[in-house]
Amino acid sequence: MLDRFIWGSVHRISPEAPVPVVEIKRESICLGGAANVSANIRSLGGTPLTLGVIGKDLEGRRLKEEFLSLGVPVTALVEDPERTTTVKTRIIAHHQQVCRADREDKAALSRRTRARVVREFRRLLPKVDAVVISDYAKGLISPSFLKETLPNARAAGKIVCVDPKMLDFAAYRPATVITPNISEAERASGVAILSKRDLLRAGRKILRETRIRHLLITRGEQGMALFEDESNVTSIPTQAREVFDVTGAGDTVISTLALGLVSGLSILHAAILSNIAAGIVVGKLGTASVTPEELISRLHEE
Repeated sequence: MLDRFIWGSVHRISPEAPVPVVEIKRESICLGGAANVSANIRSLGGTPLTLGVIGKDLEGRRLKEEFLSLGVPVTALVEDPERTTTVKTRIIAHHQQVCRADREDKAALSRRTRARVVREFRRLLPKVDAVVISDYAKGLISPSFLKETLPNARAAGKIVCVDPKMLDFAAYRPATVITPNISEAERASGVAILSKRDLLRAGRKILRETRIRHLLITRGEQGMALFEDESNVTSIPTQAREVFDVTGAGDTVISTLALGLVSGLSILHAAILSNIAAGIVVGKLGTASVTPEELISRLHEE
């Protein structure tokens, strides 16, 4: 998806309705959603091979241009002329988000488009060290699509990292690790997480029911909880110093986690590194990524 930002200032309320009048100063666009995962991987020195669906429209072309400006190939971006490219437009005034407008098509992919995406997945698989599934519930990721792709990743011995959106996490099996936020973990487990005991019960239930190897629950200002298995749980405190914008923080977590695992880190050390990266990115305004220099500097400080 494409993230569009409209930057301005507010000095009065509209006489037509009780809403602020934003005086526009500038506009910017950047890669969003799963594309922001690619941007983060690229920023950290990795090479993303991005697979996804876009519309045959102006926004789709602009998204391709953004990828190419980062040196990321676009050969696996499947164009569907019957769909629109997802665009999230945020209006920002005085460092605050005034509103957001989304243009998207969340219907399931046509059988023809899904078949094209599956072919591209199988073509790219031998070239990668890990597979990152960034599920934004826009129609691409479905149980049937995952059944046609993830078994191939398992057979090839690939690391599989998933940022989930579906209610049934078992659909992502056989993932190496899934990274739900606290509300997603509550919905998947059916447990209201109000205490540490609830958190442990929810995490263990998810692991038991999905048989996914590892679970990393992101908890916002409370940090993260890593379940290496049902008996080995680590609480990782937040590293955020100032929080300006949480946009894309989950993208930074999953991309840093995947790169850490590919580089040979343990799941615990990869999770700690992703937590530090998320703490950096929430201190930036708008969709952002992290550099190796920023990570190294923060590690030295810690």
